[in-house]
Amino acid sequence: MNAELSTFARRDTGLDSEARALPLGDGEETLVVSRAEEPLVDTVPLEPAHSLVLADFAPPRTGAIDGMLRWAYRLGIPGSVLAAPLQKPAVPRLLGTVESPLGGNRTAGMALRAGHVIVHSLKVPIDKLDMHSVSTLTPPFLRLVHGFGWLRDLAACAPRSECAPVAEKLIARWLRANPEPAKGPAWTVEHAGLRLMAWLVQAPLVLSGDARLRSDILNAMESNARWLDRHVVNAEDNLGQVSGWCAIVAAGLLLPDGRPRRLFGEAGLLRALGMFVSEDGGVLSRSPAAQMEAIKLLVDLRACYTAVGQDAPPALDTMLALLVPPLLTLRMGDRALGSWQGCGAVSADELADLIAASGIRARPAKDLRHWGYQRADAGKSVLVMDAAPPPRPRHARYGCASTLAFEFSHCEQRIIVNCGGAELAGGQTPVRIEQGLRGTAAHSTLILDDANSTAVLIKGQVGKGVEEVDVSRTIVSQKGRDATRLEASHNGYAARYGLLHRRIILLSADGEELRGEDVLEPSGRSGKRGKIAFAIRFHLAPGVDAGLSEDGRGAGLALPDGSYWQFRIGGDSGETALAIEDSLWVDGQGRPRATRQLVVEGLTARSGARFPWLLKRMG
Repeated sequence: MNAELSTFARRDTGLDSEARALPLGDGEETLVVSRAEEPLVDTVPLEPAHSLVLADFAPPRTGAIDGMLRWAYRLGIPGSVLAAPLQKPAVPRLLGTVESPLGGNRTAGMALRAGHVIVHSLKVPIDKLDMHSVSTLTPPFLRLVHGFGWLRDLAACAPRSECAPVAEKLIARWLRANPEPAKGPAWTVEHAGLRLMAWLVQAPLVLSGDARLRSDILNAMESNARWLDRHVVNAEDNLGQVSGWCAIVAAGLLLPDGRPRRLFGEAGLLRALGMFVSEDGGVLSRSPAAQMEAIKLLVDLRACYTAVGQDAPPALDTMLALLVPPLLTLRMGDRALGSWQGCGAVSADELADLIAASGIRARPAKDLRHWGYQRADAGKSVLVMDAAPPPRPRHARYGCASTLAFEFSHCEQRIIVNCGGAELAGGQTPVRIEQGLRGTAAHSTLILDDANSTAVLIKGQVGKGVEEVDVSRTIVSQKGRDATRLEASHNGYAARYGLLHRRIILLSADGEELRGEDVLEPSGRSGKRGKIAFAIRFHLAPGVDAGLSEDGRGAGLALPDGSYWQFRIGGDSGETALAIEDSLWVDGQGRPRATRQLVVEGLTARSGARFPWLLKRMG
């Protein structure tokens, strides 16, 4: 069994591709075919050689007059003076009605009509929400209250005539609590941008009331737009800046005398987009939730251009085409998202609606070196692996110490998962466990001495730890069929313990066998003396029933779909044991669900060790 777990039999492939024998563990060798995989993409992602660069998002060349208007508006000259210097400022009004292809959550909208808000499955009476900017609400509630995302949900639940009174009541209450731009969560660039976009896109819902309230809301739109003009460059991060610039452009399109503001906003937005994503289309925070938010913003902004009969800059469609394939990389067999960088398992329906609204048709990208995720498909199985350092502190939102963790599903059943959901803490998931959900132990990977591979700090930040990740992706021939071999290593434990963690995973050609090996190697020429505690965690999806084998070296996994899988560990028994412990998994609605985890744990020599394992479908 040990030899079976730590090696793959060498086979003659008969292929013309260059091949070489590489060891997976001790003993025999495996024939690795050095052949690049064919991209499974209809139109995107772009080939690496054609990846977009900052120059692709330069401000549009619109002539000397537009350039002068943009320059003057940036200096602070009012748009009304620039647009019509010999006329009085136009009366506030909207120049078009936006029809966004993005729908809302009908259930959340029905709850609003009944007097409650639902945030990540937690229901709270509207009357108990403090809408002042200095309130002490949790982050998810602050985003809902001050970002006005609930307007989309309300619009989706009933005809406008039935929803408008609820919207008007809530927006009037917010305006009374926040009469003018101030400090606090309501006046972050991101919240202000989301709020203004929501007001403009859902304007028919909020401007259907009496003339006085309508005037107050239109004045608030202009006030928010002016505030963003001055503060957008001070956004908390890149996504916040993109949110602010999108709102500025939308206001320039839909409010009177807006041409100078639109020109100013387009230039800023295109620059921000150029700094927002990695070369393969993944956002620099590495967060699927941030990736989705960016797509939503661009889809709504594109609808604003349509509302006034103007063509959007080509870079917007280019960016959408760049953003969608990486998001699909993280989609598991149930068509929902995996749990990475604080994101919950976003439902299949929500993801499908977003992709449909984007208008981008693409298959998942597989090899995303810059965004940091690797995907392998075989048979009915999907494997996704984190093969990059956590995001840099300046980009991190809910940065996780998840390097070399993986998720695995077969058909529509998830088997190995990560806990996920740190970004959803504040609803049903308690805020006090948010940092724990970002730690290495909350992910399906190896951890040394109960220490995170990268330091997990407060407010979503990360500290020192993993700086370098080496990753290779090769094709292995198995009985004439192609299997995928992923190998990656990180240096997160090198400074503290003098060890590198290397993980090797082979997904069989039929997808029914997953072989892996976790290797600890000295980071220097010679290893340190002594022993250190380690644990390799495999968090199981909800509904997976696990039981240990009689010899304590394996476990049987009974899945809800009726299939049965076996997990085995190799190596000498020594000081290594397999145990089943409690765990949790946060679903896409923010609900923590009790699960189990397989834990390979014990003591290992600081000079290095190998821990092979096998997950195989039986029968």
